[in-house]
Amino acid sequence: MEPGQYQPNLDGDGLCIGIVQSRFNESVGNGLADACIEELERLGVVGEDVLLVTVPGALEIPLALQKLAQSDQFDALIALGAVIRGETYHFELVSNESCAGIARVGLKFGIPIVNAVLTTDTDEQALARMDEKGRDAARVAVEMANLVVTLELLDDDEVDDDGDADADDEDDDMEVQEDEE
Repeated sequence: MEPGQYQPNLDGDGLCIGIVQSRFNESVGNGLADACIEELERLGVVGEDVLLVTVPGALEIPLALQKLAQSDQFDALIALGAVIRGETYHFELVSNESCAGIARVGLKFGIPIVNAVLTTDTDEQALARMDEKGRDAARVAVEMANLVVTLELLDDDEVDDDGDADADDEDDDMEVQEDEE
């Protein structure tokens, strides 16, 4: 048996993408955003179909993502920022809570959210990773937005032209009615 397989689709034409960027560690955040937006354009996402929102820090990202998701105007969302280790436990708290909040929003609203919030030990590590991570975030957002559209079409295939359930479901209903008689 040869299983069917979905081929990744990186065509951003017609997609609307929301980006939430943390201003803390601003030079890294700006580098992530620049690389991300450049890659979105390369993939065919039109400038007016991209909205960039900034927030003070990584802990504020989930709330902004939630508001964007509630608007139902976006095919995918992207979280950008950098949490760089200091000498206190605060790094772990911010990293963990931001990441968990981002994931919860995506699952609650059924929208792809790319977490491109860097967590590094040093500024140098963040600067070295920001360009590729920004570009990768754009590619993942476009691929996942297209995947979700394709998977939603599978749900639509279970409804016939009249808006009724598949014939198989009708047969099941008939069997139940016959058993009741």
